[in-house]
Amino acid sequence: MSTPTKPTEYLLLFRGSEWDKGLSAEQCQEAMDQFMGWFERLKQQGKVKGGQPLEREGKVVTGKNGRLSVADGPFAESKEAVGGYFLLAVDDLEEAVAIAKQCPVIQYGAIVEVRPIAEECPTFQRVKKQLAAAAA
Repeated sequence: MSTPTKPTEYLLLFRGSEWDKGLSAEQCQEAMDQFMGWFERLKQQGKVKGGQPLEREGKVVTGKNGRLSVADGPFAESKEAVGGYFLLAVDDLEEAVAIAKQCPVIQYGAIVEVRPIAEECPTFQRVKKQLAAAAA
């Protein structure tokens, strides 16, 4: 008897904030309707835990050696700018990719990045191993 697996979380990052350039008003409306329908279907199926669009402006906080800096940003090229996200709860990476491939605005140049949610920060994992090795 197999044990049911717990769904894994994946983040879909929607890149390309100008996918609508060159489309008619009717094409834009159709694309937005398709996108919202896709989102609602995924929510009803229990595959989307959440999702939101992101504003284009914000702040970037950096720092080193006790000195902090806050600057306007982000300043990614429009094709790389993250415009929003979905948080998925699905069985595996293949299912997350299959969902991403269904994104209606890909046909207009948007990009969907699929990233697994880590149980622990990979950098923290690496640092812990380094600290353990140094202590040994």
